[in-house]
Amino acid sequence: MNNSIENKKHVVVIGGGFSGLNFVTRLYKSPDYHITLVDKNNYNYFTPLVYQVATGFLDPSSITYPFRKILKNKDVTYRMASLERINPDERSVYLSDGGTLKYDYLVLAAGTKTNFFGNENIQTNSFSLKGIDDALYIRNEMVKKLEKASIENDPLERKRLMTIVIAGGGPTGVEVAGMLAEMRKYILQKDYPNLNPEEQEIYIVDGSPYLLQPMSDKTHEAAYKALDKLGVRIILNTQVRGFKDGKVELSDGEFIETHNLLWSAGVTSNIFEGIPQTAMGKGGRIFTDAYCRSKDYENIFVIGDMGVQFDDPAYPTGHPQLAQPAIQQGKQLAKNFKRIAEGQPMKPFSYFDRGEMAIIGRRTAVADLFKHKLHLGGLLGLLSWLFIHIVSLVNYNNIIKTLYNWAVAYLTRDQALRMIFRSGNRENKA
Repeated sequence: MNNSIENKKHVVVIGGGFSGLNFVTRLYKSPDYHITLVDKNNYNYFTPLVYQVATGFLDPSSITYPFRKILKNKDVTYRMASLERINPDERSVYLSDGGTLKYDYLVLAAGTKTNFFGNENIQTNSFSLKGIDDALYIRNEMVKKLEKASIENDPLERKRLMTIVIAGGGPTGVEVAGMLAEMRKYILQKDYPNLNPEEQEIYIVDGSPYLLQPMSDKTHEAAYKALDKLGVRIILNTQVRGFKDGKVELSDGEFIETHNLLWSAGVTSNIFEGIPQTAMGKGGRIFTDAYCRSKDYENIFVIGDMGVQFDDPAYPTGHPQLAQPAIQQGKQLAKNFKRIAEGQPMKPFSYFDRGEMAIIGRRTAVADLFKHKLHLGGLLGLLSWLFIHIVSLVNYNNIIKTLYNWAVAYLTRDQALRMIFRSGNRENKA
C-alpha cells in the first residue's frame, strides 16, 4: 500500500485537550489517515490542576506539555492557530493565521469557555479560570493586591484588597476556595507579617442549595464541612448579580466589598462560524449521534464538551462536561475511524462513569464513584482523585512528571511561586 500523505484521508482536529489529544495519539499510526492538529496554544495542559497554578501551588510547567514534543516522530502535523470559520460544503476550515485547511473528516474538540450569562460588568471586572493564561493572570493580580494591602493604611480598603469572592460552587469554585483558605492559614502571615489573616475573608456563593450540586448528599455535606472548617464563608441559594466599584452585588440585595471576584459559575461551548444555531443545543453544544458524529454533517465529528448526544440510555440529557467523558470519546472515536477504514460499522459510544470528585485544601478530597454508588472522602478521596486523573494523562512521561511535581508541592506546602511576572515588561521599553 502507498502510504504517502496524498493517498491518506486528511483528518483535521480542532483542539488538543483531553478528547482531541486522546483521539490523535490513538489514530496516528493508522496507514489510512494523516492528521493535522490545530490548537491556539502550543501545549496541552492538565485542566484539573489549573487552579493550583492560579493559587501559586504549582508551576505552569508542572502541568503543561508541548505538542511538538508529544507528537515527535508521529505522523501528525501540528498548527498553532485558532479556528475562525468552517465551510462544510467545501470541506474547509479557515484559521487565525490566515491559512486554510481542506479536510476529509473534521473533528471538533475545542471545549468550552466561561459563560458570563451576558453580564458585561462581571465579564470585564472579574477573574475567570479556563486556562494557563488565566491562571497566571490571577496569580499576578492576587499577589499585587496583597502587596497593595501590605502598605494600605485605610483598614476598609485593606480589607477590600484582601477579601475574595468566588462565584460558583462547582469543582473549580470549591477547589479554589479550599486552596486559598489553606494559604491564608499557613502562608499569608509568613509572607506578609504586617497583615492579619483574620482580615482576609473568603466567600463562595452559589445559586443552588448545595456545593458540588450534581454529586451525592454525602459529598454535599462533606464539602460544606471541609470548607467551613477552613473558615470559608458559604452563601447558598444566592447568585452574584453584579460587580463594580469594589462591590459584589448578590441576588438577595446584599453587597460584599471586595476588589476580587473569581467567576466559575458556568461554561458555554466554543462556537464557530459555519455551524448553524439549529445544529446546537443548550450551551452551544453541537447535537451528535451515538458515534459522536454531527447530526447535520456526515464528515464532522464532535467530541468532549462541545458535543451533546441523547442516544446513551444512561444519560438521556447528555454526558457531563468532564474530563472522563472527553477522554473516552477521544479513544472510542479513534477506534471507529479505524473501523471506517476497514469498511466495518462504527460502534456507539457508551460512557463508563468512573466518578466525580474534587480536592478541598491539601488533605481532603471528595469522590462519588460508579454513578454515586460509592462515596469516598479524606485521604481515600484524595488517592482516588489522583488515580483517576493522573493515569488519564497522555503518556508515562507526563504521568511521572505531573505526579512528582504535585507530590513535591503537596509535601512542602509552601511553594515559592508567588512571583509577579509581567509579560509586557520588556527590557527595551521605556
